[in-house]
Amino acid sequence: MNDFLPEAAPGFDQPIAVLKHCHGRIRKQLGTLERLLSHLPEHGADEQARQAAGAVLKYFEKAAHLHHDDEEQDLIPMLRAVAQGEDAATLQALAPVILQDHKDMDALWQDLHEQLAAIADGSASTLSTTNVQRFCQRYLSHMEREESTLAPMALRLFSGEQMARLGQAMQQRRGIDAPAPSIGEAVAGLRKDYGQASLNEDDVLDDPIQQFTRWFEQALKAEVNEPNAMNVATVDADGRPSSRIVLVKQFDERGFTWYTNYDSRKAQELRANPHGALLFFWSELERQVRIEGRVENTSPEESDKYFHSRPLKSRLSAIASQQSAPIASRAALEQNYEAVAAQAGEAPPRPANWGGFRLVPERIEFWQGRRSRFHDRIVYERQQDGSWTRQRLQP
Repeated sequence: MNDFLPEAAPGFDQPIAVLKHCHGRIRKQLGTLERLLSHLPEHGADEQARQAAGAVLKYFEKAAHLHHDDEEQDLIPMLRAVAQGEDAATLQALAPVILQDHKDMDALWQDLHEQLAAIADGSASTLSTTNVQRFCQRYLSHMEREESTLAPMALRLFSGEQMARLGQAMQQRRGIDAPAPSIGEAVAGLRKDYGQASLNEDDVLDDPIQQFTRWFEQALKAEVNEPNAMNVATVDADGRPSSRIVLVKQFDERGFTWYTNYDSRKAQELRANPHGALLFFWSELERQVRIEGRVENTSPEESDKYFHSRPLKSRLSAIASQQSAPIASRAALEQNYEAVAAQAGEAPPRPANWGGFRLVPERIEFWQGRRSRFHDRIVYERQQDGSWTRQRLQP
């Protein structure tokens, strides 16, 4: 009459899966209750009936109430805190129904409790068919309502941090000590849900450089930490990628410019494959810009102009360092610098192996973070005639 085979339960790092697992256990208990109806008239309160009644009593006296508390004290309040628009309207209509279901099911359970207790101790063998059917029907419709609405909404809206908080509350309610996650495991829960702004096709300018300028100015105004920092990704002759953070020093309709040692690893890779990708990430604004295109050297005049605009110590460092080449120690590096400083004077010339690169964009994507990883992405692509097309991408 009971299914005593153990069923693997999901961990509390998947709280919605735990709630669904609880529903599965409730359905099994409801099935036991219905089978008990047909068993009692023929066999009475025999050992099998007493065990079945005891199992149903044990579950609905404790475990079911924990499940209700999970929803009333954690799941529904957390959903109310993040739901917007249609989700908020759905929740406003549904939450009172869920809470009333809990009260009604508790009342129906009281009618069954005494009968099941008598069957469990062998003092009676009567179970009301009407009460069992009403109780089962109410529970089944209640669970279907939650599974079709609340669970999908939570999976869509909750961040990793919110899921972790829900799982921890459920564990504590059951008196279960959560094992401390390893650093590697904890990384999975590091997630921030974005929601500051949106990005629509009607919001962006026709020219992506002008759109980038607008966003860059907003990053400056917001005092983003190093808004000019960008990741530069290159690929060597064997197709192996590498990336690093550099500072953009100029951007205009020609492209995005930075300066470096022409003997560095990135410079060598760009000689072998003159294509690259840039990435700006402004976390304070929940934005990133991805830029792809071919890379060219700036003119010697441009490189001279920028080199001589730098502080003297930065110019001396550029001369002293053979960027990306091995060196024995920090002390040796500083000795190189001191030797250059002693010889170069106040106006050292730009080394021939130092200058600028400019990425000429062929593709620029603007990314705005949105809730539940349902981000906005607008991409521009340069056409053969130099014009730009744009379209929305799915997140």
